[in-house]
Amino acid sequence: AVSEAVKGTKIAVGAQNVHWEKSGAYTGEISTEMLKEIGVSYCILGHSERRDYFGETNEGVNKRAHAAYAAGITPIICCGESLEIREAALAGFKSKEVAKLVIAYEPIWAIGTGKTATFEQAEEVCAHIRATVKAKYGAAAANAIRIQYGGSVKAQTNPGLEQ
Repeated sequence: AVSEAVKGTKIAVGAQNVHWEKSGAYTGEISTEMLKEIGVSYCILGHSERRDYFGETNEGVNKRAHAAYAAGITPIICCGESLEIREAALAGFKSKEVAKLVIAYEPIWAIGTGKTATFEQAEEVCAHIRATVKAKYGAAAANAIRIQYGGSVKAQTNPGLEQ
């Protein structure tokens, strides 16, 4: 119903997770084929809460990212503070593939704490992520990849937000 409602607009439908296997007995998981069938274009992977609460690993996030990408679903790969997490999530992707991804900075320290990153903190980390992508995959990939802050925001710590 959502996919039909947004058809013909600039709004895309996303999912919060996907499994790396196309099919099988994986109770509680959802396949890329299921997501494609309902019109999903994007999928959030490695969200800080999944890493923290469910022990999701870099290896699992990487498998999920490759499965989504292969199915034509744009992975939105969430990363925390660790450079290891950033680099492991992109392992095995080519520069032209990285250019089509989305990376969302999700500070793990903000989960359930009531703390949020300031605009300056988010900008600093997003710039560092772009520099890391540039060093590993080149300027074209770094310029094309979308990097965003995916955590909570508060008007008092982010000037310009309307309440």
